Amino acid sequence: MRLFYLLISVILSWVLCLPSTHELQTSQSQVLLQLRKHLEYPSSLEIWENYYGDFCNLSSSAHMSISCQDNSVTELKIMGDKIFNVNDFNGFAIPNHTLSESFSIDSFVTTLSRLPSLRVLSLVSLGIWGPLSDKIHRLSSLESLDLSSNFIFGSVPPKISTMVKLHTLTLEDNYFNDTVPDWLDSLSNLTILSLKNNRLKGRFPSSICRMKTLTVIALSNNELSGNLPDMDTLISLHVLDLRENHIDSELPMMPQGLVTALLSKNSFSGEIPAQFGHLGQLQHLDLSFNYLSGTPPSALFSLPNISYLNLASNMLSGAFPDQLNCGGKLGFVDISNNKLTGDLPSCLSSTSNERVVEFNGNCFSIDSQHQHQASYCKEALASSKQSGGRETVMLVGVISGAVLVLVLLAFAVLSFRRRYCSRRTFEHNIFAKAVPDNSPNGFCSELIANARFISEAAKLETHGASGSRIFSLEQLKEATNNFDLSMFLGEGSMGKLYKGKLENGTYVAIRSLTILKKYSIQNLKVRLDFLSKLHHPHLVGFLGYCIDSGGQDDSSGNRIFLINEYVSSGNYRTYLSENCPENVLKWSDRLAILIGVAKAVHFLHTGVIPGCFNNRLKTNNILLDEHRIAKLSDYGMSIITEEINSVMYNFFFCRNRTNMEGDVYNFGFILLESLVGPIVSGKGETFLLNEMASFGSQDSRRKIVDPIVLTTCSQESLSIVVSITKKCTCPEVSARPSFEDVLWNLQYAAQVQATADADQRSDSTS
Repeated sequence: MRLFYLLISVILSWVLCLPSTHELQTSQSQVLLQLRKHLEYPSSLEIWENYYGDFCNLSSSAHMSISCQDNSVTELKIMGDKIFNVNDFNGFAIPNHTLSESFSIDSFVTTLSRLPSLRVLSLVSLGIWGPLSDKIHRLSSLESLDLSSNFIFGSVPPKISTMVKLHTLTLEDNYFNDTVPDWLDSLSNLTILSLKNNRLKGRFPSSICRMKTLTVIALSNNELSGNLPDMDTLISLHVLDLRENHIDSELPMMPQGLVTALLSKNSFSGEIPAQFGHLGQLQHLDLSFNYLSGTPPSALFSLPNISYLNLASNMLSGAFPDQLNCGGKLGFVDISNNKLTGDLPSCLSSTSNERVVEFNGNCFSIDSQHQHQASYCKEALASSKQSGGRETVMLVGVISGAVLVLVLLAFAVLSFRRRYCSRRTFEHNIFAKAVPDNSPNGFCSELIANARFISEAAKLETHGASGSRIFSLEQLKEATNNFDLSMFLGEGSMGKLYKGKLENGTYVAIRSLTILKKYSIQNLKVRLDFLSKLHHPHLVGFLGYCIDSGGQDDSSGNRIFLINEYVSSGNYRTYLSENCPENVLKWSDRLAILIGVAKAVHFLHTGVIPGCFNNRLKTNNILLDEHRIAKLSDYGMSIITEEINSVMYNFFFCRNRTNMEGDVYNFGFILLESLVGPIVSGKGETFLLNEMASFGSQDSRRKIVDPIVLTTCSQESLSIVVSITKKCTCPEVSARPSFEDVLWNLQYAAQVQATADADQRSDSTS
């Protein structure tokens, strides 16, 4: 028996001394270390520093994982911390964003190809830059390739078409700027294709429609144009994301198994196909911000699985049937800003607690405060039809006009050359200082700035926006009982605020401020008239103004009175305070207010030209009416308070991202206060830096999030808002989202919350 145990011990010792079958080959360990060097030693690979063991035995983390099989690396995932979204990336290295100038993507891919057994490769946010090398096809065993959030540009290498084992190709958040490849159908096993957030142009390739294995197509936020072919042959497709492109066809046929279709911010026209009302698996449909016409198919609202339906900002018309049915899972509907008429169906009534419904900006026969007159919708539709019949005549006119313009241009050039020499001195000085109003020699700089305002104000006027009213100082004194203290509402950085009552009984809010910088009266009127053209259901209405120059236009400045709609129920901040617990808003109400404000700011950024930025976004400036509908006040004040030269710059280059993202950042603090309650004035930044990390887990959230929010929200809805709040308040400007993204996330959070509330009510009654 002793001999038997001795023999067993010897055998075990011999087995334990054998090399492990999972030990990584030395050559592949060296490849991994070379890759780390190529990537310039990212923090996510610090664990590799002075590591002499088997890489296959390294513990995985959120930023790095390695899997091995038969002594070879089969899976490599590395996530860095480089921010990919840089406005001025032009194909060269950018310090602190990309890898250095010495980085060679070709050498890097060559080194990668020495891991021939790789099946999964994910290299995200590592600052990789340059055109992707064709040598990537040497990884012939690859099944999943993810190179998202880097700085890769050029075309997608054609030789990827030989990587027939690929089932996931993710190249999103890069700078690819060629066309979408027409050879993608060579990838016979591909199920997920994501090329969103690039600069791809050209048409949507019809070859994609032959890929019956595809379940996800994500090509949003590119520059695709032209026709979108019928998609009904894609029998496995579940998600189609083509948002924010320039596709200008009618909507095509869709596959029966489609679950999510995101087609907003394109130029789709025509009617919504009746076939959409038969997509039994459809859950999310976003067709907003297109040019769709006709009446939406009634069946669309009663689909068995539909939960999110956004048809906002199109040209939809007609009336819904009296007995429109809504699906049991429908939690969010947006049909706002169309030309719909008649009665609002009962299942879309705002009094229902089962779903969130946005319907402002139509011609429904209810809620006249937020609806146009029926004649408005009829006239708008009639003019659009007439414009179609005039296209041929216009084309002939354009060609004839072009010839005439060329002739006139030739004369203008000759005239300009004759006058140029005599005006050189004047043109040199025009930008050094403004010429006085009475200058006989030419145009002053403020007229150059005003020209754009006048043009855009005229455009808004043609869209039915009424002009502003000019009040006299005597009228305002009468309205405020000579600015009596009893009518005084408060004072801030933008002057004093009074409540007033006009002769017709309308209550108004009157703000008094002094423009310290000298402006001409004409200059102020142009800006104030432009401000009066900004109409949106979630903006406090600007009714008119009064300019009191004291009888002379001197350097002491002008006193201006701004007359606004009076909003009666206070500001949003007071509804977040524990000082009035009976009025504190629950989570779904806060989401409705945030969505309204986000819509207003998105309109100010993109709905008018020039866009309005620096809109003083804070909870004190969000007012609530008697129905608790949010209205943003103090917007667009930079139009009338900034100096002339600054105004010229901001509005000739109005799409400056810094201006936009300042509003995004401030809105992030509004979101933050909505989550945790009012932040002590002056401590917002400190609070953010010290406490934002506490949102990471549910336990930490309980310590910091407002108890009212915690008891009235679903965790999924809360997580969506926490995520977008972090993005809005990111210190890196280029990493902040657009207001379109902010709005989409808030609407989705509201839809999730509405579904959760409906489920809770159903459980309580069963």
